[in-house]
Amino acid sequence: MQKWRLALLLLAVGLIVVVPAVLLRMASLESIAAAEQVNHSQQVEAQSYELTYDLRNVETVALAVAADVRAPDLRQRIAESRERIDPALDTLQALTSDNPAQQVRIGQLRTNVALRTQEVDRILAGTADAAGIEALVSRYPIRGIASDIVAAERTLLAERTATADAIRQRTELLRWGAVLAQLALLGTVTYFATRQIAGRLQAERTTRRASARAAVMLDTVREPIVLADADLNVVMYNAAFAELFGVEDDATGRPLAQVGEGAWDDAETLRRLGDVIARDRELWDFQRTQETADGFERIMLVNARRMELPDTEDDAVLVTASDITSQKTSEQQIRTLNRQLEGKVEQVSDVNRELEAFSYSVSHDLRAPLRHIAGFSDKLARQLGDDIDEKSRHYLDVIAGSARRMSALIDDLLVYSRLGRSALRLQMVDLQSMVHDTRSMLDANAHAENPDHVIHWEIGTLPVLVADENMIRQVWLNLLGNAVKYSVRSEPAVITVAHEYDSDGSHRFTIHDNGAGFDMAYAGKLFGVFQRLHAASEFSGTGIGLASVKRVITRHDGRVWAESEPGKGATFHFTLPATLEPTGKSTANT
Repeated sequence: MQKWRLALLLLAVGLIVVVPAVLLRMASLESIAAAEQVNHSQQVEAQSYELTYDLRNVETVALAVAADVRAPDLRQRIAESRERIDPALDTLQALTSDNPAQQVRIGQLRTNVALRTQEVDRILAGTADAAGIEALVSRYPIRGIASDIVAAERTLLAERTATADAIRQRTELLRWGAVLAQLALLGTVTYFATRQIAGRLQAERTTRRASARAAVMLDTVREPIVLADADLNVVMYNAAFAELFGVEDDATGRPLAQVGEGAWDDAETLRRLGDVIARDRELWDFQRTQETADGFERIMLVNARRMELPDTEDDAVLVTASDITSQKTSEQQIRTLNRQLEGKVEQVSDVNRELEAFSYSVSHDLRAPLRHIAGFSDKLARQLGDDIDEKSRHYLDVIAGSARRMSALIDDLLVYSRLGRSALRLQMVDLQSMVHDTRSMLDANAHAENPDHVIHWEIGTLPVLVADENMIRQVWLNLLGNAVKYSVRSEPAVITVAHEYDSDGSHRFTIHDNGAGFDMAYAGKLFGVFQRLHAASEFSGTGIGLASVKRVITRHDGRVWAESEPGKGATFHFTLPATLEPTGKSTANT
């Protein structure tokens, strides 16, 4: 943009200086030509008058001679005038060579002059009389032709004078126009020069402020920074560099190897920095140990890259040194803690495995005595037959019911144990079909137990996602089964299943019922093993179902929670991430 502006300015200067000069030169030449034309006309007129004078002088002297006037110089005067006539005619012929009309007149004038000159010669010879001389004037007129020549030249003179005046006026206007244009150009140049100077001054002020701001920012950075030239001499550095490496005086211009009491005097470091500036190689995270001004050895992470300096054509290398001593110490401590944690995790894993094994063993070992209790109580009832009294019948029913509840508890414990021990088998699961199958099974069981109970299901659109199908089926069996169980006293029971996406893209599922609900003060116990918020006589159950739900959802990297009020139903929420992908491999629980 600056180059174009300068080019346009030079072009304008050329146009305003050169063009007026050329035009003024042309106008001057035209003015000179017009003046020469005026002078030409005046010469023709003067020459005509001289010719007329000489002719009249010749004729007058000739008449005086014819009248016998005696004067010693008469013939001399005739000779002098006659000598001037022919040159005068030639001069007139030459002066009017560009005017055909004047050439005709001068031709007539030359002819008449020649004839009259012959008559004058006869008069001087004494062979002509006075009557012949009188007839000569009327027969061969000269004055009229000369008057016509003069009149024509005066007309040309008036035209040429007007042309010369117009040219002078135009020249004067052009001169003043050139002066005004040059003044305008000078003003424009002055204006732009003033703006240019003001802009340059402003740019210099801005540059100084930016440089000062950059220096302040550079000193504010707590990471040591140094700039070195191609010879690895210090160009500039920040306050953090001076503080860390003990630079008290100005280190500018000193070799980098001499800064910081030899902290940078390392052959490998200097070689790498030389490669950076010589071969434009960037140095990334070069780790080395340096002894700093405080006397401590620090682990420094050196980074460097080549850069161009704005005030010179030479390249420089920008070096940053980060103190990672604390980071390395922390990493060492973290590694130590990780090793300790791994040992603790292994211990906890051993305990968990032992607990799982204990739970599994107890659950299986309890089945044999339960089968004996249930089997012998049934045999005892059949043996007693109809003779059994009511109290004995009650005892046997209590024994059988307790055995069944114990068997259900063992089954739930086995399921809970299996959910913690078995590996995740991820696959695509159609939750819409799974929920509808679970609903059909629960509807059939509920109708068998209480045919008059009505359940309204409101199931929204559910997605297909990646999960362990068997485990997720346990989740829906427990949550929908609880909704059916705790809404048995609500007519009609309304159970709603909905799905939506959270802000992070994960799936959120909601199961709401209008059943008995619970007090949120005890919500912390809701997902614990063997935790019940209702009496066993009020609602059946083992207290393991929701614990199994939490275990499954947790293993799928989700979470589960509930909201409720007594008598107003309960709402259960659980989330599943959208990032689970089927890998074709089992994911073991750790």
